[in-house]
Amino acid sequence: LILQFLEVLREQWIRAKYERKEFTEPGKQLPYSNGLKEGILWKRGRDNGQFLPRKFLLSERDGCLKYFAKPDAKEPKINIKIDTINATFQPVKIRNPNGLQISYLKDNKTRNIFLYHEDGKEIVDWFNAIRAVQVHYLKVAFPMASDNEVRDHLRKFLKEGYMEKTGPRQREAFKKRWFTLDHRRLMYFKDPLDAFAKGEVFVGSREHGYSVKQGLPAGAQGSFSWQYGLTIVTPDREYLFTCETESDQQDWIAAFSRVIEQPMTPQEYASKCQDGVHFSPPAPAHQPHNREN
Repeated sequence: LILQFLEVLREQWIRAKYERKEFTEPGKQLPYSNGLKEGILWKRGRDNGQFLPRKFLLSERDGCLKYFAKPDAKEPKINIKIDTINATFQPVKIRNPNGLQISYLKDNKTRNIFLYHEDGKEIVDWFNAIRAVQVHYLKVAFPMASDNEVRDHLRKFLKEGYMEKTGPRQREAFKKRWFTLDHRRLMYFKDPLDAFAKGEVFVGSREHGYSVKQGLPAGAQGSFSWQYGLTIVTPDREYLFTCETESDQQDWIAAFSRVIEQPMTPQEYASKCQDGVHFSPPAPAHQPHNREN
C-alpha cells in the first residue's frame, strides 16, 4: 500500500520538477495550495460499481469536501467534513493507475468512495489539496505542534489485506474478509471495494488494556483454512484472525503493535466511547445486507 502511494506521488513530482518546471519560480503558488479546488472526478457507484463523472468541490473556508450528482446541482449529494477524511492512492484496488480512495466518517461509521481521473497530475493535485487543507486545520487546532506532530495527526491507512475472522463465541467457522487498519479503526469488508464496512473495532493503547498476540487461544474451536493466527485483546473481548502466510501474520502484528504502543489522545478516547459497538454496526437504512458478528 505504501509503495503504491509513493509511486504515484514520485512520478508526478518528477514531472512537476522537470517537465512543468513548477519549482523554478520563487513564491509561485502551487495549484493545490489556495484552499479551493473544483472539478470533475470519476466516482464508483455505491451499489452498481459503475464509474460516472461527478463534480467535486473542496473548500478550506467551509472545511469540507462536497460532491454533486449533477454539474449544475445546487445542493451537494454528500458534504464531508475535512477532519474526518483519509485520502490514499489505490491504483491496484481501483484498477486504474490514477485511482484515489476517500474514506470518511458518516454517523461515526466509515464510508469509502472510489475515484479516478484520466490525468495523473489532476488526481495528485486533488490529493495534495485535501492534505493541504487538513494541515491548515490541524495547525489551527494544535498551534504549538511541530510539523512532524501535525503530520502524525493526519489519518492514514497502516495496512490492508485479507484475513480470516470468527465470531465472538469463537466456535463459528472463520470467514475470509478484506481488512483495513485506519489508525485506531480496524474495519472489515466482504469486498475491497465495498462502500461500508461490515464491522469496525477500536484498537486502543496498551495502557487501556489492548494487546496483540501471535496465535489463537487454546479454546478456539472455529474451523479455519489459514494456519497463521493472531489475537487482538481488548477490555471487552478477544478478536481472532488467521493469515495465509507467516509474513502476513508478522506484518499485521507489527501494524497492530505500532498502534497499541501509542498513547491515546483525548479525542481518540472520546471517539472510542462514542462508538460503543464492536464488529456489528447497524446496517445503513439504504444498504440492506446480512450483518456479521
